[in-house]
Formats: sequence, structure tokens, C-alpha cells
Amino acid sequence: MPSPAAARIAVVGAGPGGLTCARILQRHGIDVTVYDRDPGPGARDQGGSLDLHEDDGQIALREAGLLAEFHRLSRPEGQEMRQLDHATGAIGFHHVPAEGERFTPEIDRGHLRELLLDSLRPGTVRWGCALRSVEGPAEGPRRLRFADGTTVEADLVVGADGAWSTVRRAVSDAVPRYTGISFLEAWFHGTDDRHAGIAELVGLGSALAADGERGLFAQRNSGGHLRVYVMQRVAADWIARAGLTAEDTDGIRALLLDRYRAWSPGLRRLLSDNDGPYVDRPLYALPVPHTWEPDPTVTLLGDAAHLMPPLGVGVNLALLDAAELALALAGHHTVADALRAYEKTMLPRSTRMQHALDGHAQDLLSADPHGPGDDGPR
Repeated sequence: MPSPAAARIAVVGAGPGGLTCARILQRHGIDVTVYDRDPGPGARDQGGSLDLHEDDGQIALREAGLLAEFHRLSRPEGQEMRQLDHATGAIGFHHVPAEGERFTPEIDRGHLRELLLDSLRPGTVRWGCALRSVEGPAEGPRRLRFADGTTVEADLVVGADGAWSTVRRAVSDAVPRYTGISFLEAWFHGTDDRHAGIAELVGLGSALAADGERGLFAQRNSGGHLRVYVMQRVAADWIARAGLTAEDTDGIRALLLDRYRAWSPGLRRLLSDNDGPYVDRPLYALPVPHTWEPDPTVTLLGDAAHLMPPLGVGVNLALLDAAELALALAGHHTVADALRAYEKTMLPRSTRMQHALDGHAQDLLSADPHGPGDDGPR
């Protein structure tokens, strides 16, 4: 079994978790290659705004040597949170961050990814590598087989490939299950100029309204952009059941306006005034608890390990996982020893959090003043 310094380490997934792991490994002199299915870093929208917590996500960025740069890019004003009455639009709960408050500043997911990518050695990320399987014996070496037929050998495979992880299949048969709650994402551009009423309604951070069966969560992004998550207790295929397709923007809008007909006119504008199409994002979660037998050559982090409802923990746990895994590899003589140490901490923590959030996707539709949390669904 090779030492971490001599091992061929393959991280699958160039999201925040995978890139943070790679960055910290490189800071400790350990070589790593990251493989991602996207053809390039700008191939698709990276999602909404993230709130990185002082007690986990920011700890990881400190280990990565990027905390000061994160604070330069982040939006402390994005910590503002409003709870609105669904029938009147009136503000109930209202959190305004204190001057200098940095417990959960916001940053666009795309900006965080750029920060992490720019911190890595050139050539660390191999784009256009869609993983199809992880093969080979548990004791290694492992073989990564990609969609284009190419293969790569590795002494350690880190699954940072999200909700529908391919790496997960090497250690677990678990499959994410639908939570009963579905999101529909809508975008607004040039918000302060083109959607001034919505800008005033939402404020500088986020705003939430819900009636128990449906909800709206609006979230400021940088550059005048705003995202709205239309949240409903529906079947996962609710659009098809209504005789529509995801591309039928006018049909979906009419359906939503009918379903939210008792809501205030101001809030209904979050359904009707969006720029461009909606994006269907049903919420899934892994069975609770999700664990696996120790494997000396494969491990998981982030959503690949513990996919949960978006209640404010997802990206922060992924970054903390990434930091702890990288530090374990830097501090142990063998890969197997490092994985045992990492999973001894990570699995109990994620199990506790999974139990705490299990069945609570429905809380997204309650009047409680907490929205979908760090990054919404992916």
C-alpha cells in the first residue's frame, strides 16, 4: 500500500468539495488529479449563492489558504433574511446582519469555483472525463473507466461527484430517494433596474414565504442577478402529469399562478416576471444512515457520501469533508490509515446530520424563517 505522497490520487468531481480537497493536498506537497465530466469550467451554470459558515466551510478555506480571498469576494450583506407573509407580502421575521458579521457570508457558487480552480497547479483538472465505472480490486490499483473509453489507474479514488455519484457504486448500493418536495428554479437579471419591485421585496439577501404546501425562496446573487426557488409538495414528475414539458414556460407559469392564486400580488410576480425558462429540480436524499464498509482505495465526500435536503449544510459539510480527508492523507503513512481516520470522524458526523434532517424537507414549506440554505438543490 503506497504512502499518500507516492499514491496516484484521483478526485472525481470538480465541485467545491473536490477542488478544496485537491487544493489542500497540493499545499501539503501531495500530487492529485481531478476528473470532471464537464467539457470545461464554463460549460454550464454553477448554481446559486452559497452561505459558507464560520464553523465549517470557512475552516476548510482557511486550511486551503483562501479565507482572505473568500472574504474579499463574499457578500456579507447577503446574510440578510426576510420571512414574508404569503397572503400579504408583509415582513415578519427580519434578520439584518450586524456590521462586521461574517458568520455566513454569501458567495456565488461560480465565484467560489473560480477561486478554487485558480489556486490549483495548471493541469490539475482534466475536463471532459465522464466516469462510467470504478473497477479493480479493493486493495488496488483501481481503474477509472470513462465514457470515451479511456482508462486511468489510481491508488485512491475520491468520490466528490455529487448526488448521482458514480464512485459511490464502488462502495455502496444506496440510491437517492425523492423527498416529496420539488423545486422549480427561476432567474431574474438586472434586478435593481428591471425588477425594482422584486428587488425591494427581497432586500439584499434572501426572502422566504410559505403556506404549508408551497413556498417561494428568493435569493440575491452577485451582478444584479436573483434566483427564485418555487417549492411544492408534488410528485417528482408533476410537470409531465400536468401534460407539460420543462420547456413549456408559458404553460408552467399559468399552472403556478393558479396554484398560488391566494398569494399576494407582489409575491406572485416571482412566478410571472422571471427572465427565461424555469429549471425543474426535484429534491432527493440518500437513505438514512448512509455508511459503507471501509475500503482502502475508495472514499466519498459531500453529497456523494451524505446527500440531504438543502437545509443549510450541504456545501459546508462538503468543504469540511474535503479538508479533513486531505489533512488525514497528509498526516498518515498509508492511504488506508488515512481513510480510516477520515471516515471515523466524517461518517458519525454525517449520520447525526442525516438523522436530524431526515423527513424535514417539508420544513422548506413551513413558516419557519429558514430557507433552502446554502446552495439549493443540484
